[in-house]
Amino acid sequence: MIVEETNRVTALLDRMEGFAGGGVVALAPVNIHEILDHCLRISAASYGASMTVTRSYDPSLPPVDGHRDLLIQAFLNIIKNAFEASENNTKIKVKTIYNLGSRLTISKSNSDHLSMLGVVVVNQGQGIPDAIKTRLFDPFVTAKAEGTGLGLALVASIIADHGGSVEVNDKDGETSFQINLPITRGMA
Repeated sequence: MIVEETNRVTALLDRMEGFAGGGVVALAPVNIHEILDHCLRISAASYGASMTVTRSYDPSLPPVDGHRDLLIQAFLNIIKNAFEASENNTKIKVKTIYNLGSRLTISKSNSDHLSMLGVVVVNQGQGIPDAIKTRLFDPFVTAKAEGTGLGLALVASIIADHGGSVEVNDKDGETSFQINLPITRGMA
């Protein structure tokens, strides 16, 4: 796992020059559950050892078009933030859903719509400070004393490069991040 992660991070660093997004990413069908399980194994071996994770996966979901290493980085960032925002020994929820309400139009001249797969990561904590809610995905914006403010900006860039979106819901001590990704064409 260490060698695999080292190689993945090296490739990610090579990509950082395209941090602003809009880069061309080589996509291939990937199983989102395998990616999430990989991320959860990494977090359980390090920063998430004291946390409980509840998985609720929809086994009927088809693959998504994705770049495996970039998606791992995006989900690691989201999961790590969820662990850091939660009290020790609380639960993090990770679920996958077929997002019936989301449709992505490829272009104005193309009426082709893609169905979306949603990955939702939920934590209980203090929530997102009001001062940064509207700028949460901007570079260098953070509520963490030790944070750089690059994690969520990188997530937004990676997901945009995949043709997806990120939604945040923060209320009543529960924060959820939902990443929506297009399902592989012909598979929906």
